[in-house]
Amino acid sequence: MTGIDLRSPAFADHGHLPRRHAGNGDNVSPPLSWSGIPREASELALLCESVDAPPGGRPLWLVTGIDPRRTGLEAGTGHPGSHVHRNGYGDNGWGGPIASPGEPHRYVFRLYALPAPVSIPHDVTADAAREVLDDQSVGHGTLVGKC
Repeated sequence: MTGIDLRSPAFADHGHLPRRHAGNGDNVSPPLSWSGIPREASELALLCESVDAPPGGRPLWLVTGIDPRRTGLEAGTGHPGSHVHRNGYGDNGWGGPIASPGEPHRYVFRLYALPAPVSIPHDVTADAAREVLDDQSVGHGTLVGKC
């Protein structure tokens, strides 16, 4: 399986997400960039979830059908031609984490390269989405932010 290099100019891997991207901040999706997409990819899917939340939670962000020729997403941008799913707050698109006192929670961004279009229900749990994407992926990359 091919490794995709997933990065953000807004935070380092395992670094803190700026307040601008938090749900109790400006709630703007972070900018992302990537490289190393396998040639056999026909679409990309992006999943962001809390790894410190109880199992079965809703994703903070799930987007399928991203053009594999893209090399990233700007902060707060739409996803032309893609399918934006419902987040854990019941809205479509990015639903930033809510910063709370105490130990920061970890949020994992996963970018998947898929050989064929994927079918995922609009209102899916993060666990179910990850399972489908892991099964069909020909490559993936991860990036962890804390909040």
